[in-house]
Amino acid sequence: MSTAAGTAYALSDPFLHPALFYRDDQEYLDGTVPFVREGLAAGEPVAVAVPGDRLRLIRDALGADADSVRLLDMREAGRNPGRIIPAVLRAFADAAPAGRRARIIGEPVWPGRSTAEYPACVQHEALINAAFRGRLATVLCPYDAARLPAYALEDARTTHPAVIPAGSRSARHSTAYAPDAAIARYNEPLPLVTDAMTYPFVADSLPLARHAASAEGRRLGLTGLTLEDLTLAAAELTTNSVVHGGGSGVLRIWGGGRRVLCEVRDRGRMTDPLAGRRPATRDQRGGRGLLMVNLLADLVRMHTGDEGTTIRCWFSR
Repeated sequence: MSTAAGTAYALSDPFLHPALFYRDDQEYLDGTVPFVREGLAAGEPVAVAVPGDRLRLIRDALGADADSVRLLDMREAGRNPGRIIPAVLRAFADAAPAGRRARIIGEPVWPGRSTAEYPACVQHEALINAAFRGRLATVLCPYDAARLPAYALEDARTTHPAVIPAGSRSARHSTAYAPDAAIARYNEPLPLVTDAMTYPFVADSLPLARHAASAEGRRLGLTGLTLEDLTLAAAELTTNSVVHGGGSGVLRIWGGGRRVLCEVRDRGRMTDPLAGRRPATRDQRGGRGLLMVNLLADLVRMHTGDEGTTIRCWFSR
């Protein structure tokens, strides 16, 4: 087992998911570049999805080896944390040759993530473990221990089965590991917005709900593809409510700063935490609605409980 992947794992573990704590650029490179080079030397497919400034550090340190690595700016590819598992991690791992370990560096939590984005980031990190259970892959997640708040590092210990401490090259089992508890803790109620365009809907009014979403998005300043994305997301969410959420719901749309927000509330309860985060198979029929919303929106947050489910999406204007 490579030092960067961590000696705290048994060699028989098919899926490895350590958090790498670092305090400066050198510790960052010491923890990531050997991980990449060991994968390349073993003939393993390697991807690096980290914020742009960190991506440049790794690319420069790798030199010519960077040409053999899939490089992604996580600020773009992972802008919505709900998109990372299906469109970044699984998309890469699923394309790996049979019997070959996929090796990925993914940094979804960085200083500057908004308070709205952060809960979705923690849930994403917790869900990686279920999304990759039993698969031959390693996902190494760097955390800036010098600039992130203390609670972010504690959450990392909860969502990762092992942690590589700052300045170390070996992983240690995380005694705080409890991904289901992290998912539940950040299943936070989304406060009701009263000054929004509100449209109650049932099955017969789904086309009207879609038109209402498009008209309100346009009024709030969305144009072109972004307006189409909001309209499609509203259509998928309202349809899901009719099919899975008790047959009716309430659509709300409003402006918030430089974003337009779209929300659907219904009486259903979401029981599958990976809903919308599994890649669609080629022959799959249905079940793509929430996945499509995650792929389209800048951010998706959800709260579900006995009283119903709320899904809220952000779109830049």
